Amino acid sequence: MLSRPARTRSTRSAALSGPHAVELAGLLHELSVRLLGAESFASALERLAAWVVGAVPGTVRCSVTLIGEGGPLTCTAAGPSGEGVDELQYALSTGPGLHAARTRALVTVADLTTDERWPELAEPARAEGVRAVVAVPLDVPRAEVGAVSLYLDGAGALGPDLLLTAMALVNQAEVLLGELRRRDETSTDAAVDRAVGVIIAQRGCGVREAYDLLGETAQRLGLDRRAVADRLIAAAARNA
Repeated sequence: MLSRPARTRSTRSAALSGPHAVELAGLLHELSVRLLGAESFASALERLAAWVVGAVPGTVRCSVTLIGEGGPLTCTAAGPSGEGVDELQYALSTGPGLHAARTRALVTVADLTTDERWPELAEPARAEGVRAVVAVPLDVPRAEVGAVSLYLDGAGALGPDLLLTAMALVNQAEVLLGELRRRDETSTDAAVDRAVGVIIAQRGCGVREAYDLLGETAQRLGLDRRAVADRLIAAAARNA
């Protein structure tokens, strides 16, 4: 974990600066409480994005991007500005957040309106008041890589304190999201196992056949196995 940031005031000013060590510890604690209190992994991503906007000075948008192995891109964001920058980044499949996710490296942009790496993002950034960007890599277990991007309203705002704060928060979020992913999967497995038990009791079939039947039903309905399992369990409870 990164430590010993400079002792500066956490204020929204032209010269952005991160919190000192005591304030940073408080931020990490609050982040932990908020994410671990989420009902699901998806809601935790939403909480992370919304919380960062209010916690890090100068941030007008926080965008969380996850790329699953063979799966679709997951995008969650919050903030009053920068939606157009996000939309174009994902449409073109290029930009600070995606670059950080793919290279596993910290990406900083002092001024997105003049940066030569992503000139296509200059116009929406200028129109929405997005200037500096910091994109921190985010790894979540089960073959998901991504990044947390902070869009800032001041050019040249990427001082060492702010970078330290952003990296510390994302590092903490990485650990918490991993735990939430594990919790979600455990819950899903338990529901599926219960539903399989219901199928076996109702049809008198074997375990493998019951799992296959549940999977086929989910595919036919266009739902995931957890959703079908929940419905089956609820129906069995009503008919008990």
